[in-house]
Amino acid sequence: MRYLPLTDTDRGDMLAKIGADNIDDLFVDVPEVARLDGPIRGLPMHASEMAVERHMKRLAGKNTVAGDVPFFLGAGAYRHHVPASVDTVIQRGEFLTAYTPYQPEIAQGTLQMLFEFQTQVANLYGCAVANASLYDGSTACWEAVAMATRVTKKNRAVLSGALHPHYSEVVKTMAQFTGDVIADAQPAIQAEPDMAGLTARIDEETACVVVQYPDILGRISDLSELADAAHEKGALLVAVNTEPVALGAIKSPGEMGADIVVGEGQSIGVGLQFGGPYLGLFAVRNPKHVRQMPGRLCGETVDAEGKRGFVLTLSTREQHIRREKATSNICTNSGLCALAFSVHMTLLGEKGLRELAAENHRLACLAADRLAQVPGVSLLNNAFFNEFTIMLDGKPARDVVRDLADRGVLGGVSLGRLYPGDERLQQALLVAVTETITEDDIETLATQLEAIIKEDAQ
Repeated sequence: MRYLPLTDTDRGDMLAKIGADNIDDLFVDVPEVARLDGPIRGLPMHASEMAVERHMKRLAGKNTVAGDVPFFLGAGAYRHHVPASVDTVIQRGEFLTAYTPYQPEIAQGTLQMLFEFQTQVANLYGCAVANASLYDGSTACWEAVAMATRVTKKNRAVLSGALHPHYSEVVKTMAQFTGDVIADAQPAIQAEPDMAGLTARIDEETACVVVQYPDILGRISDLSELADAAHEKGALLVAVNTEPVALGAIKSPGEMGADIVVGEGQSIGVGLQFGGPYLGLFAVRNPKHVRQMPGRLCGETVDAEGKRGFVLTLSTREQHIRREKATSNICTNSGLCALAFSVHMTLLGEKGLRELAAENHRLACLAADRLAQVPGVSLLNNAFFNEFTIMLDGKPARDVVRDLADRGVLGGVSLGRLYPGDERLQQALLVAVTETITEDDIETLATQLEAIIKEDAQ
């Protein structure tokens, strides 16, 4: 049975009300050449619900599921084990239905959770204050740039060439509407990030310099000197982290002087989920910048009887204050994903996070060493956490990725795919290793990669 909420009479009455003879009159502004003249070609006609389910199941069966094969994909979205208890907690009705606390006085549980989440993010990033989350890492990156322009009263942002290109594109897209100047670059193909070159691009008109940590090639560097150089020019340092598990093993950006730390929280508590919804993290090192933060901020207080309670302390957005005073037009926070993050982080604790990070790094080192033994393969990085870049001598990485997939191995992300116009990166393969990978998986990747290279050489 089709669901048609309006009858023909209803439609006739509506058309008569607006002075249209038929539905086609509503599309007169669309060029006739762009209009459909019948059913969509190649799209099957309607079918029963069961028939559609069967068809979609057959199509889904053609997919390669991440957990069914050795999986080495990363580049900003990582496969980690999420305990079953996380899903159990986030599906509790009290949390699932109180997704957005527009009436904070009746959503104490949600507000307390967000307060705890903010505390966890602030500690993880080495910052003083974190907000109640944003949509994802890339939009959080843009919000950091926008905040830096408000704080410094300047409008030029310098982007590291090793910032994830998707993040760079989001920043450049949004800057078209604000008039900010975005100075981006291509990554330097070398073992260490070009921090000196990045520092040299900072001038007196720079509002902020944006650097990824670890960067898109998996490299890790000390941000302290970059922070000092930015501050000397009156600019802020924005650090972007796409793999929060790394901060269980390496120094936090806030400890090295980053003023704004943002990133993607997907790795903790949130599955790959076909690319979303994900979780933007946002924190500042200096408390005086709190009122320039986007989104919302939950705080702890006491009620009239002296009992502990939680409130929406700050919500500097257009829904609550005059539009011209708003720091962003963000309408909500990623509440359910933030809850998943917070539950998983609570289950891990500091000790568990450090152990998880250590296991990620141990397996990544094993993989890097093993792959470097394959003839025609060289390791680019001197330092990395759980993601590194290998160079394939004379072989396009995109072809290798496809060949590996045909052999039942999801072997990494071709950097040529992320940088299609950069010939230097066409032979670069980004490999991510998490605790979900086994030593047998690593051997399978190395063996299949070696076989592909040998076949091509013949």
